[in-house]
Amino acid sequence: MVDFLAENNLCGQAVLRIVSRGNAIIAELLRLSDFIPAVFRLKDKSDQQKYGDIICDFSYFKGPEYYDSKLEAKPDLQDLDDEFRENNIEILSRFYLAFESVHKYIVDLIRYLDDLYEGVYIQQTLETVLLNGDGKQLLCEALYLYGVMLLVIDQKMEGEVRERMLVSYYRYSAARSSADSNLDDICKLLRSTGYSSQSGAKRPANYPESYFQRVPISSTFISMVIGRLRSDDIYNQVSAYPLPEHRSTALANQAAMLYVCLYFIPSILQTQQAKMREIVDKYFPDNWVISVYMGITVNLVEAWEPYKAAKIALNYTLDSANIREQASRYSVSMEGLRPQIQQLLKEGFLREEIVLDNIPKLLNCLRDCNVSIRWLMLHTADSAYDPNNKRLRQIKDQVINDSKYNPKILFQLLLDTAQFEFTLKEMFKQMLSEKQLKWESYRTEGSERMTELAEVFSGVKPLTRVEKNENLQAWFREISKQIESLNYEDSTAAGRKTVQLIQALVEVQEFHQLESNLQVCQFLADTRKFLHQMIRTINIKEEVLITMQIVGDLSYAWQIIDSFTSIMQESIRVNPSMVTKLRATFLKLASALDLPLLRINQANSPDLLSVSQFYSGELVTYVRKVLQIIPESMFTSLAKIIKLQIHAIMEVPTRLDKDKLKDYAQLGARYEVAKLTHAISIFTEGILMMKTTLVGIIKVDPKQLLEDGIRKELVRRVAYALHKGLIFNPKAKTSELMPKLKEMAATMDGFYRSFEYIQDYVSIYGLKIWQEEVSRIINYNVEQECNSFLRTKIQDWQSVYQSTHIPIPKFPSVDESATFIGRLCREILRITDPKVTCYMDQLNTWYDLKTHQEVTNNRLFSEIQDTLGTFGLNGLDRLLCFMIVKELQNFLSVFQKTILRDKAMVDVFKAMLSAVNPVKGIVANASKVYANAVAKTQKIWGPYLESIMKVGQMQILRQQIANELNYSCKFDSKHLAAALENLNKSLLADIEAHYQDPSLPYPKEDNNLLYEITASLEAAGIHNPLNKIYITTQRLPYVSCSICCRSTLQPSASLTSPVLYVVDLHYNPAPPLRQLFYML
Repeated sequence: MVDFLAENNLCGQAVLRIVSRGNAIIAELLRLSDFIPAVFRLKDKSDQQKYGDIICDFSYFKGPEYYDSKLEAKPDLQDLDDEFRENNIEILSRFYLAFESVHKYIVDLIRYLDDLYEGVYIQQTLETVLLNGDGKQLLCEALYLYGVMLLVIDQKMEGEVRERMLVSYYRYSAARSSADSNLDDICKLLRSTGYSSQSGAKRPANYPESYFQRVPISSTFISMVIGRLRSDDIYNQVSAYPLPEHRSTALANQAAMLYVCLYFIPSILQTQQAKMREIVDKYFPDNWVISVYMGITVNLVEAWEPYKAAKIALNYTLDSANIREQASRYSVSMEGLRPQIQQLLKEGFLREEIVLDNIPKLLNCLRDCNVSIRWLMLHTADSAYDPNNKRLRQIKDQVINDSKYNPKILFQLLLDTAQFEFTLKEMFKQMLSEKQLKWESYRTEGSERMTELAEVFSGVKPLTRVEKNENLQAWFREISKQIESLNYEDSTAAGRKTVQLIQALVEVQEFHQLESNLQVCQFLADTRKFLHQMIRTINIKEEVLITMQIVGDLSYAWQIIDSFTSIMQESIRVNPSMVTKLRATFLKLASALDLPLLRINQANSPDLLSVSQFYSGELVTYVRKVLQIIPESMFTSLAKIIKLQIHAIMEVPTRLDKDKLKDYAQLGARYEVAKLTHAISIFTEGILMMKTTLVGIIKVDPKQLLEDGIRKELVRRVAYALHKGLIFNPKAKTSELMPKLKEMAATMDGFYRSFEYIQDYVSIYGLKIWQEEVSRIINYNVEQECNSFLRTKIQDWQSVYQSTHIPIPKFPSVDESATFIGRLCREILRITDPKVTCYMDQLNTWYDLKTHQEVTNNRLFSEIQDTLGTFGLNGLDRLLCFMIVKELQNFLSVFQKTILRDKAMVDVFKAMLSAVNPVKGIVANASKVYANAVAKTQKIWGPYLESIMKVGQMQILRQQIANELNYSCKFDSKHLAAALENLNKSLLADIEAHYQDPSLPYPKEDNNLLYEITASLEAAGIHNPLNKIYITTQRLPYVSCSICCRSTLQPSASLTSPVLYVVDLHYNPAPPLRQLFYML
């Protein structure tokens, strides 16, 4: 019969593809659960007020016209809705595709079952597929995975959030108008169940069975699947766990599948006591906490509480005496296993001959360790017990007391077991790879010994006191031939024959009185030894590795391992070399990837890479989290070193009197610095001992891990310092800006000096890391601050500055600004407000209008340069650009409302235009014309002037920033400044030449040279903010007249009141604003 999973078996391949897709869908759901936009939760009052009218649950479908008309009635709400769509449609589409794939999965499974019933697959029916080993596994997995998908969705994505996302997708996408869209079916499947994963939340009635029955599935199929799961060992796991007390562990994966599938026929849980008693006796006689899928744990006490038959069946397992018996058994097991495993791990104990002679004993030890660890980890996990449930608390307390549970001891056993398992696996892999070579070398050695012995008894080869014996000579030659004829490929026959040859060599020594000759005895003993080695070597089988893989499964701890993180970190902090043992634990945890990837790999699915990357990435993230204690400890020591260097250790002068040498020696302080530095180098050495490791499909380089950890800790500390250090009190009488900048500069200098000091001791490029990470922090914060001015926001997962491995922390905003760069910018704008200050261009200084005292000067920008560097000034400049654009847009809005939409104002300006034309002539009765126009337009100038003054203020600040950047660039890097200036001039010359003669070259549209050089020029301050185009508009009428009136109203404008420069005063309509907004 054709193999069920063969490529030409359509029936097998069809169900294999379905199961493969199921594992990939679950991975995608778990991945997306971390990217749910917070706004859909509507937890904050601000979100509810702002988005409450545009984010709806399924109540929207009862009256979509009502909601749509409400939006259309309010232009502001419509604008917010459009902005929300632009920002979220991409992530909503991704979520919808995941939801759609769940629905498509179950539809495809039902179609496959229908095909089986209808005989589409020749000679295959549901019964024959379930009789096949692989077919039985796949059909059970297909139903189980669908149940897991539904549980994962409800656990990771709240029902209300799902509904809001689906409604938003429906409103924003083309799905509502698509005839073949199955959005209705998806909404029916995934509508809110009322379930909440929050601790203490009440469980909805008939949950999850009503949820599982939303898409009807053949009851015959479900019954047959549950029947197989109840009666068969579908994965043949019991062979890896021969002891009867390990049976529940052997069948643990099958028990999880049965738990999920039972919800498809809740009548078994509710009324069929005999079946439930059979299930509990087989799968749950000694356990009640199970891992459903990749570490998602379920406590059966709570899960089966509403079901009468299940609850009664589980009562025996939950009997106080049984709990005590199980907990005590594992407590005794732990006490015996710890010294046993530590003995096996002693240096030099696990030698090849010891391993080969004791394979069953070693495997039994591994089984006992893994079974004990599994039971204790699951049954003491906090996530498995609801603290609000009194009965669960009592059971947990009893387990902890009776098992004498100590998390540190359990963790130590896990470490030792993982290390032992890893060592044993590596030895077996090595022995398997060398198996044939060694076997053949032993065979050759044994044959040669027998040949030499035959020559001894021939009398030709002299050997002390050995007489010629032709019979023995012939016999030993025959034995040599027999040894040589042993065939590696036929291991069974070779093994039997080898045993016979060993027996023959023992007998020849006894019957022919050869014991008297020590040299002959030695030859015979060596040959027997080689034959014994051949038997040992031929018994090295891959089945041992497979058994170790099954026994060593740690997938149940995928999530609960996190509860041991603090213990791991404390162990590393005390003893950095602990990292080597942790490496084995991480590799053991990586074995969990086999569960979801097996079917995907068998189906040759393109999802293999993405699913592997997701789970591997999750594990590597956890490894980074655990090992982050090393950089944290390093920085703690580093802070002490810097404190000593700045405050305690005096700088030694170039000339020093010998009498003062003792004072400057400061041996105590210097010893403390040396001690702390040594501690840092020890931490570094600890992580570098880990060796390069393949975790899943991701290669983890310890040196890179250390560098990333240092970067992460640096980013965390610097970002926090900037957040806390740049908070200003707007009501302070004297501005806090300069003192806080000086304080912040000192803090940043401390970080910089610490990096400069540490780089040689940990073998990293300190300056490179410093510049890269500080620039990333500042650019990210500028980007987030600018988001408030953008319609389409840049989300964290879209940002080029944000990183998964080295995240830049986000802090809650303390005022209208989102980040420290916004607070800094607004504080500068506050103290240089043109309403209260006067800017003197010749002195580059701002003075208070009332007191005439200096408020600030261009030294402010030097201080910002010292604090935040070039990146900070450049970011501030970019933020000011966004603010200018916003103000110009406000100006246009004011202009539209106060002039163009006001008929009276339009009439005034029309009359004025007719009175002043022709422009080149003299206006008749000018005082009357202008006075009349000013009087009638008096009310519009307040907001008009405010917008223009704000833009002018920000333009002056931009000029100062450009001057500071240009000065520092010329001072710190004169060659770069000169090169940029020359390149800029030559480019401009070429462009001008092109416009005079179009045949000359000009950068094409796809050439990024102009964009790239512009960024470099702005960073070096080689640009003029007054010549920048901020916005473009249509031609606006009466701009010239309005400016004319404003000039008449305030002819003697101070230097703080920038005025619009009009290029074409006599042209009507006026030129576009891109020609107008040049500030004087």
